[in-house]
Amino acid sequence: MSLSPILFGTAGIPISSRKQDTLSGIERVKELSLQAMELEFVHGVRMKQQQAMEVKRAAEKNGIVLSVHAPYYINLNAVEREKREASRQRIIDSAIIGHTAGAKAVCFHAAYFQGMPRTRVFEGVKKELEKIIEETEKQEIACKIKPETTGKPTQFGSLTELLEIYNETDLQPYIDFAHLHARENGRFKEREDVKKAFEEIEKTEKKLLKELNIHMSGINYGEKGEKNHLTLEEKANDFNYKWVLECLKEFDCKGTVICESPNIELDAMLMKKVFESI
Repeated sequence: MSLSPILFGTAGIPISSRKQDTLSGIERVKELSLQAMELEFVHGVRMKQQQAMEVKRAAEKNGIVLSVHAPYYINLNAVEREKREASRQRIIDSAIIGHTAGAKAVCFHAAYFQGMPRTRVFEGVKKELEKIIEETEKQEIACKIKPETTGKPTQFGSLTELLEIYNETDLQPYIDFAHLHARENGRFKEREDVKKAFEEIEKTEKKLLKELNIHMSGINYGEKGEKNHLTLEEKANDFNYKWVLECLKEFDCKGTVICESPNIELDAMLMKKVFESI
């Protein structure tokens, strides 16, 4: 495996993979000289324990670091108790299979505000996360639970909110810089704006910069936040990913950067090349 402090990879199986299955995807990631891959459970946790064990062996053989994206349909702030319970279970199930597959972290979009006061939502989400922590600790799950920064202001998950969650629960944030850019209608207008985000993380806890899980892509957005992912270099994208890569070097960070662009492996390789040239 590369000695680089930042490992780059794809959100899911590379488009150019020989077959569109996880084992082939891991092999293709290695062939592309990338070092990480995210297992996409976005439509449900369908991977079985036996398959997860095979995935772990393949990842170890090829030196690929894995993470997991839990299902999209999660809302820990749902009014209905049944929906909150189902959301919790989807995260737990993702962590269990992720653990078996040797994945280091599982990310998820935690909740929607639904017009409720921020403090009430925060306390509700925190309560649900504590239940998840209790269950995963009981089952000795090593896959870290990491709520992700979200792309719309109607969603719980600003950087500040997730750093507050970390202070309360010790759950580290999974940071999507494109989401942060979109949720504030173009947050990163200058390199200094990106640096401030890193300073906010560092001020909360320096060790967070040594255990980063990051998503990056181009992003299309409007006043209501994220619309869809774009490739990094297309004209419609005004999110400057290079500033993030520069700050990763400047702050001596360690971790993984997973590319969610429509051309996942091409942009992952581009980011790796740019990072290595800084």
